[in-house]
Amino acid sequence: MPLHAKALSRRKFVQFAAAPMIVPASVMGQRAGAVAPSDRIVLGGIGIGARGTSDLKALLSYRDVRFVAICDVRNERREEIKSLVDQKYANHDCAMYDDQFALLARGDIDAVLIATGDGWHSPLSIIAAQHGKDVYCEKPCSMSMTESWALADAFRRYGRIYQAGCQRRNGRNFELAVELVHSGKLGKLQTVYADVGPWKNWPPLPSKDWLPAEPEPAKQVLDWDRWLGPAPWRPYNPEYVRGGWRNWYDFHGGGILEWGSHTVDLCHWAAQADTTQPVEYEPVGDNKGPYSVNCRFANGVKLVMRDDGWDGSLGTGSCSARFEGDNGWVETGDTGKIEVSDNLRSELRPTGQANLALAYHTQDWLNCIKSRKQPKANADVAGNTHTTCHAAFIAFQRGRKLTWDPVKREFPGDDEANRMRSRALREPWRV
Repeated sequence: MPLHAKALSRRKFVQFAAAPMIVPASVMGQRAGAVAPSDRIVLGGIGIGARGTSDLKALLSYRDVRFVAICDVRNERREEIKSLVDQKYANHDCAMYDDQFALLARGDIDAVLIATGDGWHSPLSIIAAQHGKDVYCEKPCSMSMTESWALADAFRRYGRIYQAGCQRRNGRNFELAVELVHSGKLGKLQTVYADVGPWKNWPPLPSKDWLPAEPEPAKQVLDWDRWLGPAPWRPYNPEYVRGGWRNWYDFHGGGILEWGSHTVDLCHWAAQADTTQPVEYEPVGDNKGPYSVNCRFANGVKLVMRDDGWDGSLGTGSCSARFEGDNGWVETGDTGKIEVSDNLRSELRPTGQANLALAYHTQDWLNCIKSRKQPKANADVAGNTHTTCHAAFIAFQRGRKLTWDPVKREFPGDDEANRMRSRALREPWRV
């Protein structure tokens, strides 16, 4: 199956993308404003692997969705997704691209699913917004604080709908746990706990070394330069592409960001702190054992990111979060099980299947594409929770307690930490 021709050169597109202008969607061939509630939402996908395939299957289950195109730097992935989609629709219509700009230039596509490696998440989401597309993007959503802020700014500027893949915001067991906090049933909130482990699988500080160089595949098989994208150049090794990229600093934000993007998000939600970040970050432990980062919001609520003590007797599973007040506590995780202090047992109710969180989350995004209302994990929410994760990661790298000013977006009087708010992107990429 031949690939579609490239629509724009990278140089020309970067020049366009850097321009500070707002282009009406109708000018670009995109349907302007809201998609009519009765209308079908036309989707494309960029960089869809194992996790993205789960997202895609959830989206394909809706009658008002039509998936029409896949872009990936790997031919194997292009073929796999095309086969999946064509089987769903009993035709051969799903188009394949190796150039994301060509897919984004299509005026019939309303929205895109982005599930690339982490380094592409913010740049591609911003470029998609500039093309008038709504975006569902997997997490972590950014590689730095400055990317988090640029992401939120772009979706406000271009008026597009963004949903981070933080599907637990629409998980019924997590909703009940947060409801108990917001209703005051726990009393005054004291401490929120976020699961950021285990450290053996997700060390807080990924390696900065390089794997040995191996011969690059043919560009048609794998476009290594485009796979790297904004990341610093390094020679090809298949381990990066097979999923090992999570172990390397240039491609990933470490365990704190990997799991924090899931669970710190829940703690912000419970603490009603979606518009701010903690003001203190104190790392405990090192890269060779269990660790934590102890944080404090300006109102006194504590946030503890810890990587151990979760999958024990309570059995709440991965991505657990615990909320403690002066009148009780609640803990829940991916098993769907909710545990509470004895005085709150009468507040529990059935929450259904835990594995339906993704279905509810994608439905939230689709509804918001039509209504133009903000989804639960919008770009502003994601930008703030990811900033907290990045601040914790910076404190861990510095090995000392840091203070943070959420209004000025700086570590007061700490030039070294402030320089770590951003990462350099490889030319010619920008955010």
